[in-house]
Amino acid sequence: MSTDDRNGRRDRGLVILLALATTVLFIHLMTGGRYGFHRDELATLDDARHLAWGYVAYPPITPFFGWISLKLFGESLTGFRLFAAASTSVAVVLTGLMARELGGKTGAQALAASAAIPLALGAGSLMQYVSFDYLAWVACSYFFVLLCKTRDPRWWLAIGGCIGLGMLTKYSMLVFALAIATAVLFTDLGTHLRSKWLWLGVAASLLIFLPNLIWQIQNNFVSLDFLRDIRERDVRIGRTQNFLPDQLELTLFTLPLAILGLFFYLASKTGRTFRAAGYLYIIPLITFLVAKGRGYYLAPAYPVLYAGGAVFGAELIREVRLVWRLSLWGLAWASVVMTISFAAAFFVPMAPVDSGWARQAFKVNGDFREEIGWPELVHKLAQVRDSLGVADRSRFGILAGNYGEAGAINLYGKEYGLPEAICGTNSFWARGYGDPPPETLIVIGFSGEFGDQYFESCEVVGHITNKYGVANEETTDHSDILLCRHLRQSWPKFWKTFRRYG
Repeated sequence: MSTDDRNGRRDRGLVILLALATTVLFIHLMTGGRYGFHRDELATLDDARHLAWGYVAYPPITPFFGWISLKLFGESLTGFRLFAAASTSVAVVLTGLMARELGGKTGAQALAASAAIPLALGAGSLMQYVSFDYLAWVACSYFFVLLCKTRDPRWWLAIGGCIGLGMLTKYSMLVFALAIATAVLFTDLGTHLRSKWLWLGVAASLLIFLPNLIWQIQNNFVSLDFLRDIRERDVRIGRTQNFLPDQLELTLFTLPLAILGLFFYLASKTGRTFRAAGYLYIIPLITFLVAKGRGYYLAPAYPVLYAGGAVFGAELIREVRLVWRLSLWGLAWASVVMTISFAAAFFVPMAPVDSGWARQAFKVNGDFREEIGWPELVHKLAQVRDSLGVADRSRFGILAGNYGEAGAINLYGKEYGLPEAICGTNSFWARGYGDPPPETLIVIGFSGEFGDQYFESCEVVGHITNKYGVANEETTDHSDILLCRHLRQSWPKFWKTFRRYG
């Protein structure tokens, strides 16, 4: 094949990958504003107004992009989600490019990228650290494949940079770093231990991560307390017990392609050059399984398998008769398209909220339920405030039980002249309770028992509902709106015991 033919094929492949990624981004932009802010997004949005090198629940990258979106698009929901959607779209391109570097032709590149679309649709539908973590893992995987292919140690700089940025996104990047370290120690990449480029890559990752590390030191490594508490909660309520079955839900009909990819790296003759890349899946799988992680933690490790599976599958298909060849390609594409269709139907907010389709989607994807009813909640709080006498309104506050409620009050409450929420969850705790502290409070997210324990008087003055009748955490777990007066102990003493994680 001539150089012009090879370049033309590479160009066609890149055009297809860009078209697929653009389609993913377009879907997110067209549907991103359909429901409302998710409770996690409301926390991120509020953190974006308080830029720092670290936060209790996550490193600084996600709030930083939230801050940029606020500057560019104001409080637009679609604008707020843009960078998350774009990051997962880029990951689709990188998955296809991985297949190209593994030796895959245009069809294999397109198949690999398409197999990554369901994860991109799910991860990119909300503005959350999952989206940027996904991109960081896929980018690292891509550069690691290039390292395996070329044996050029200078790629360690790119890998180190991705790990550093990944650590500024989500601390699970440490698991990916462990996978790379294992690959170096147990494959022929061990010769790179004598290369300055590997150690420069390590230095680059540490340097990028350093500002957040300093923040952690200054804040007594509060994120470790947060992660420990969240893990204990997840184990206690059973969120981690289905880790392996969750992998079936993540991959659905693309699981055979992922298995082919794992075989390509670990056992095939043609994948021998890329043996080390198999560790990028095996080590996270073992680590998260043993450490009792949640199923979706492993999602960013699948694109490298899809790339290998598409290339190896294409190689196997070339060895069979033409009639079977067409059938096998059709089966491969059918499995990918069905998985994309399922992801779009149940993890992208396409359906009107009051439709039968939406009701089914809400059963499959509980995140949708947590996007409903926030403006109505804040409007109800404003009505309760307006019903108070002058004395109660003179030193008035709102105590919120979780970060979603606090974020919603801070976002929508400005329209009604409501004060900033008082909340003890995650980074909200560090923002305190105001000076002077309030004497009369609307309390949400807590039971009547909590009110009676901490306040001299407390009464139920309303209930949280939404116009669509969607059952979510607010309407089912703690729907009472309390009006409480006079904290029984001093605010400083109460505040010391009020910190909580969620």
